[in-house]
Amino acid sequence: MNVIILGSGTAIPLIDRGSPSLAVVIEGKPILLDMGPGALRQLGRAGISYEQVERIFLTHFHPDHTADLIHLFFASRNPTVLRRRRPFKVAGPTGTARLIAALQEAYPDWLSLPSEVMGIEELDRGRNARRDYGNFTVITTPTDHTPHSLAYRVEDREGKSVVYSGDTGFCDEVIELAQGADLLILESSFPDGEGCKGHLTPSLAGRMATLAGVEWLVLVHFYPESLRTDVAAQCRKTYDGELILGEDLLPLHV
Repeated sequence: MNVIILGSGTAIPLIDRGSPSLAVVIEGKPILLDMGPGALRQLGRAGISYEQVERIFLTHFHPDHTADLIHLFFASRNPTVLRRRRPFKVAGPTGTARLIAALQEAYPDWLSLPSEVMGIEELDRGRNARRDYGNFTVITTPTDHTPHSLAYRVEDREGKSVVYSGDTGFCDEVIELAQGADLLILESSFPDGEGCKGHLTPSLAGRMATLAGVEWLVLVHFYPESLRTDVAAQCRKTYDGELILGEDLLPLHV
C-alpha cells in the first residue's frame, strides 16, 4: 500500500501546499481521501490518471476538502472521457448525496453523470463502522470537527493500515481508530498556544499518536501560523516515534 499526499495545506492558498487530499494506492488501484481544490491536477503530477480512481471518500463537506468534485464531474462528463470512464463512487458522511445534488443544481447540465458511471454511498457515522471493498476495508469513526465529520482507517488484505483524521480536535474516537496502525496521518492546523476548537496543534497530534501506540506519524493541514513555528519540536513534546511533516506529492510506502 502506497500513500501520496496530494495536498498538505488548508483553504489558505499557498504556492507550495495544496488543499487536503490523499491518494492511497492498493494493489495498483488508487482511491482518494478528500478532494480539495487542485486535487485532480496534483493526481496527474503524481502520475495517476483521474480516470483510474474508482472510489473517493470524503471526511466532511468543507470546500477545502470537496471543491475538486466539481472538476472531477465536469471532466468525467466530457464525451470522449465518458465513453471510456470506469464507474466510480463518491462516499462520505450522511449528506453526501445532498451535497452532490446541490452542486449539480448550481451547474445545470454540466455536472450530471449517468448512474451507471457515478454512484453515491453514505457511510454510517457510528463508532468503528466497517465496510469491505474486496481488496481493502474501510473503518470510520466520528471526529471532533463538524456534526458529520469522519476519520478513516484503510486496511489492505495484508493487514497494513493507514489512518487519516481529516479535520479534528483532540478526539478519543480517532485514538481508538488508530490503535496499532502502521501509519497515522493527522492534521496539525495551528501552533501550540494558538489552538482552535475542532483542530489540532502539533503537541496534541503527538499526544494522540502516542496514546494510539503508532510508530509512524505524518502531520498535514498546516495553516500559515503553524508553518511559521517549529512544528516538529512542538510535536516532540508528546511523541517520540517516527515523525514526518507532510509535503505535497510526498510518497509514503506502508
